[in-house]
Amino acid sequence: MKLPNVEKTLLLVDDEADIREVLTLALADLGYRVTSAENGTTALPLFLDIRPPVVITDIKMPGMDGIELLSRIKAADPDAEVIMITGHGDLDLAIMSLKNQATDFITKPINVDALEIALRRAEERIILRRQLKAYTERLEQLVQEKAALKDHLSSLGMMLGSISHGIKGLLTSLDGGLYLVESGFVRKHEDTVEEGWQIVKQTVERIRKLMLDILFYTKKRKFTFTQVAVGTFCKELADEMVAKLRRRKIRFRPLFTAQLGAFAIDADYLRAALGNILDNAIDACETLEGESAGQIDLRVTADDERVYFEVRDNGIGMEPAVLNNLFTVFYSTKGKSGTGLGLFVANQVVEQHGGKIRVRSQPGRGTRFRVMVPRSPLVEA
Repeated sequence: MKLPNVEKTLLLVDDEADIREVLTLALADLGYRVTSAENGTTALPLFLDIRPPVVITDIKMPGMDGIELLSRIKAADPDAEVIMITGHGDLDLAIMSLKNQATDFITKPINVDALEIALRRAEERIILRRQLKAYTERLEQLVQEKAALKDHLSSLGMMLGSISHGIKGLLTSLDGGLYLVESGFVRKHEDTVEEGWQIVKQTVERIRKLMLDILFYTKKRKFTFTQVAVGTFCKELADEMVAKLRRRKIRFRPLFTAQLGAFAIDADYLRAALGNILDNAIDACETLEGESAGQIDLRVTADDERVYFEVRDNGIGMEPAVLNNLFTVFYSTKGKSGTGLGLFVANQVVEQHGGKIRVRSQPGRGTRFRVMVPRSPLVEA
């Protein structure tokens, strides 16, 4: 890992003009760009302005002395390297400066070799600190990547397990439909053939929707928004629902008119999302007993800016714990027949249209999904 060289910028602080002049020349020969100040009071705002990586300051100065300047510099920038200049009799002050995190100290009269050694030590500390920071950041990145990989593998495992159960259930249903078709042909029972064929068609449609859900989950799709008549869209959705409910003891009521205007949507994805919600309603009504015991209403209304889809069923309803996890990926209460993708994908599709889904449900008292979709998409797909 290549690190940048230490910036050759330095602040020199000394109350004696002759010393500042001599040291400036020596430091320039060493490749430094020197900014100088005659005391601590003048030096502090200069430091805060230019933020040099290295400061050289005399300890004994009128007003703000070097020890106080050191403390204030360290408070503003703990990484600043401060080299102290002291006289031969000021050893105690030099030790005090080291306790206040000075990098080094040099004594007067100043030897250029000693100055260069002190500056080299300061540069080494700066480089070491930068290396440590870079390695720490890299380590944190590796930890994050490892955590992300772990989450991805966990999610992949959950997806494979969930989908395998779902596909197994679909294959069982498909086998049952094919058995009825074959049995009907052998016995020349048209009703049996029709019943089996309807099961096959419904199962194939469920497989198609499952594949769309998987593709949506594994790869974010860019939606293609086109102007669609709301009434036409709703009729197609209702026709699909009627086909699904053929031979099922569930009553379906489409409640909308053709005079609902138009909206800009990705029709395929939004139809699939609403289809997932309607499928959820079918599942909620399947366990009800009696002739036409189950009922599902699809009510569609609109105002100038939004279209509202309301799916209401009188099915088994949901407990609060189920409601709280309703749109969580791979969460399912349907056992082997569910993948936990349908409502998750439905929520994602509606959100990418700039819309929202609200759900109300009580155990034994049915469920209501209310889907709001703006006439024009509000978010980037």
